[in-house]
Amino acid sequence: MTPTTTSSLGLAILRIALGVVFFAHGWQKLTEYTLAGTTEAFRGMGVPLPELVGPAVAILEIVGGAALILGLATRIVAALLVIDMLGALFLVHASAGIFVDAGGYELVLALAAGAAALALTGPGAYSADRLVTNLRRGRSAVAA
Repeated sequence: MTPTTTSSLGLAILRIALGVVFFAHGWQKLTEYTLAGTTEAFRGMGVPLPELVGPAVAILEIVGGAALILGLATRIVAALLVIDMLGALFLVHASAGIFVDAGGYELVLALAAGAAALALTGPGAYSADRLVTNLRRGRSAVAA
């Protein structure tokens, strides 16, 4: 494998794994906790504007997770998810320390870092973004 191939494969693995986790957490907020429950939980955690932020975060995590899995609008979606995770880190988890079992920030920090990496690097070759770019340029859909 060439360095470009291995880098794109690594980005695809990162993108898909992060996408699955974000999608699952958004789905949980929507279906298990419900939007009303998520809003109330955000209110109890001191998140500003919970009526707006709760549903927005749930939708961002579902749609953004799916977009990351596909590699669609990757840089924009990843940047929005970084903001989501930094909000979770500073507004909710930082005071509990690092360990997740104590309500800490280790998961949101890892998710923020992964999303930041994708925002900075893009999705790699194995993505809908690359397919769209190649089609716009008149190249083969599978060209690197």
